[in-house]
Amino acid sequence: MELYLILKIFLGIGLLIAAYAMIRNLDIIKIILIYLRDKLLGK
Repeated sequence: MELYLILKIFLGIGLLIAAYAMIRNLDIIKIILIYLRDKLLGK
């Protein structure tokens, strides 16, 4: 049971870090999407 609890804690921390990284990278993702859209519409 201890191992299960430890795994749950690690999973929760991992999800928080992943969510934080995604939020931090939203600006970069937006720039990439705008660039791709302009490339597609530019043709």
